[in-house]
Amino acid sequence: MEIERSPAAARRRCALARDAGAKIGFVPTMGALHAGHLSLVRTSVAENDFTVVSVFVNPLQFDDPADLDRYPRDFAGDGQLLERSGADLVFTGTLAEFFPGELDAGGELEAVHLEDPGAAAQGLEGDCRSGHFAGVATIVRRLFEVVQPQTAYFGQKDFQQSLVVRDLARRLGGPRIRVCPIHREMHGLARSSRNELLGEQARSEAAGLARALASVDAAWRGGERRASALTELLHGKLAEVSCIEELEYAELRDPDGWRAQAPTGELTGRAVALVAARVDGVRLIDNWLLGEDAAVQLADETGGADETGGADETGGADEAGGAGAPGPANSDSAVDASRS
Repeated sequence: MEIERSPAAARRRCALARDAGAKIGFVPTMGALHAGHLSLVRTSVAENDFTVVSVFVNPLQFDDPADLDRYPRDFAGDGQLLERSGADLVFTGTLAEFFPGELDAGGELEAVHLEDPGAAAQGLEGDCRSGHFAGVATIVRRLFEVVQPQTAYFGQKDFQQSLVVRDLARRLGGPRIRVCPIHREMHGLARSSRNELLGEQARSEAAGLARALASVDAAWRGGERRASALTELLHGKLAEVSCIEELEYAELRDPDGWRAQAPTGELTGRAVALVAARVDGVRLIDNWLLGEDAAVQLADETGGADETGGADETGGADEAGGAGAPGPANSDSAVDASRS
């Protein structure tokens, strides 16, 4: 596996691969890699000739400097995991290297260079994290310009982000975006780099987020379609999760017609339940595509994590035949953004 420490060097190496006729797959990450990231990498390796991974903790998408400072970083360890997973190239860089000549005197990216994240950025994460999706869309566009992949791979955990990225790729005419299933720890907690910041007890108890979502999924599979009833059930189950310090949101959305406001009345199409909460001072998010994500019986008792750690910030994509929003997580979905 090759390692490049600047976007310019990575751009040159990717150009050589393209000139040689290689089909390029790309997995953008913020590092602190876990099994979910590595699954994206292995999927790319299986589907492409040359797999590229970026590791960059993007300051543009953090609205809290303390959160940025706390974010786990282990480039050397990430490199070892990526090499074992079959990646061909990993690269990193600084904000100034990604945006040469575009920073102001204070080292901040000038507002004129920020990407409009589009309608999918409205509500939920967009309300809770000011400027977050503009930062995501801006760095993802630049990463696409550096790598110029045929396909980019993202994780469903950052559901709303995957919609933002999908729309960005459509505006750009590519690449193809694939959103792959959420990876969960043994008792259901969605894998995230931030999980490494949790205490042992909080990490196990936080699996209650997934159990609450699974309860809503079970009600959906049982025929419940009233938005109010499903939302009430979600809030009721989350109220039983004692480790939650603050519940930022717990709502439903139509993944095929994203709106800032939650739907009301009878749900006639697809639905996704989404949660954001603070546990042990750490912000966690999770979601469940109702009736589509694998129906699982999550353990009532909480328990451990695996040796690969956590993470999932810049990652995500989608392949739902036709609708454009992530499809069944147990079947890997993807959409050709250049044709949608």
